[in-house]
Amino acid sequence: MASQNKSNFIKLCYKTFHKIRKNNQDFKKGLFMSIKKPSSHSHLEEIVPYQAGKPIEELAREKGLKTISKLASNENPLGPSKKSIEAIEKNLCNLNRYPDMNGYDLKKELSNHHKIPSEKIILGSGSEGVMTYIAKAFLGAGDEVITSSNSFIGFYIIAKASGANLKLIAPKKSNQFDMETIEKSITPKTKLIYLANPNNPTGTIITKHEFEMLLKKCPPNILIIMDEAYFEYAEDYKEYPNSLDYDYPNIITLRTFSKAYGLASLRVGYGIASPEIVTTLAKVKPPFEPNLLGQVAACEALKDHEHIKKGIIENKTEYERLFKYLVDKKLSPIPSFTNFVTFYTKTGENSDWLFNQLLNQGVIIRKLGANNMHDFIRVSIGTKEEMDHFYESFDKISDEFLKKMKG
Repeated sequence: MASQNKSNFIKLCYKTFHKIRKNNQDFKKGLFMSIKKPSSHSHLEEIVPYQAGKPIEELAREKGLKTISKLASNENPLGPSKKSIEAIEKNLCNLNRYPDMNGYDLKKELSNHHKIPSEKIILGSGSEGVMTYIAKAFLGAGDEVITSSNSFIGFYIIAKASGANLKLIAPKKSNQFDMETIEKSITPKTKLIYLANPNNPTGTIITKHEFEMLLKKCPPNILIIMDEAYFEYAEDYKEYPNSLDYDYPNIITLRTFSKAYGLASLRVGYGIASPEIVTTLAKVKPPFEPNLLGQVAACEALKDHEHIKKGIIENKTEYERLFKYLVDKKLSPIPSFTNFVTFYTKTGENSDWLFNQLLNQGVIIRKLGANNMHDFIRVSIGTKEEMDHFYESFDKISDEFLKKMKG
């Protein structure tokens, strides 16, 4: 009898143990399922990450090509100043040290270059870095940002990431900004107006008259970002407005060393604004931007006037050759004040076809779908040799491309 009771007791314990174990497993499973996963801001779901021009190394791996001409990212084909390279070499032994967080030397050079107090200058990792500071400091959920629908995609991403609402204004038929409509689109919710001048990816400019009309009509509480990344290519044109000539406390001017100065890899840019705005931006600026090599290279680049002058002259020569070539091919290039030319392809399918045909021959150009310009292609100005490669490659497929344009 005792043996039977002992056996029943063991069975009961065994069943109870498995029941508890099963319940515990179900509990853990339910607990795990009830835990919410980390979630990002809902407004980020519609953002498509920035897509840069295809890297030379990537194309070389994919196609096994030895001759590649990258005409996709509006870089200076002459490269940086020799003085910048020497400054980089001298500072390679200091890579274990953090750079000057305040960028004293570079601010001093910029102050002398622009004849402005250093208190009006903020440095950043490229002009996009300064755009990010502006968005952090001045934009929030529901704020309205006005710009053109055919402008710099990098700014679109930064503005959307802040939760702001982008109001994109269609351009004129000439692909220039419709400044009149931009002015009429201002509402009490408008916090910021972004203008790339010259504009990327069209190469067009806002004239002095258009800019001055905007300044007259824009309320002083609305920030105006003047993105002048391509300033050096346009500054000699009499109708081009240098925003630094206008003393308005709501203007933020952006410049970069990535284009005419040939320092794209080092990511050095800066903003010029009122001391009050600069002080505010400094509160959200990460420490130690830009990096050490970028700062010393930029200082020397500013001093090498001959290098900049040479680059501008050679760019103009190759620009005129490219523009004439496209016109002779019965295409419709947009007159540009930059180091690139954008032309009409009629359809996005034609853009894709042309991009791939030239890619197969080692020429990298830029499709513009992300900029709401699916039926356009952009070609950066390269060296004479790189441009010759483009012409030779285009000639091989131009007849077929022109048939597609007519179809």
